Amino acid sequence: MPVFNVLEAKTHFSRLMAMAEGGQEVVIARHGVPAVKLVTAAPTGARVFGADPAVRLPRDSAFFDDLPEDELAAWE
Repeated sequence: MPVFNVLEAKTHFSRLMAMAEGGQEVVIARHGVPAVKLVTAAPTGARVFGADPAVRLPRDSAFFDDLPEDELAAWE
């Protein structure tokens, strides 16, 4: 696990971020004493439409009805 002092971290922050995003833990030290650890944030993953299994609409719901002609015309 690489250790960088504060000045190095400030100078090369983009590179340190890239290292952390690649899965490597980076330690930033103050006066030679480890102070913080830079790690990647938990990945959020791709959002998928309709992925929530708790949301269910009954097939006879008004959601699936055709739009009234006047509302349909307003969208066109």
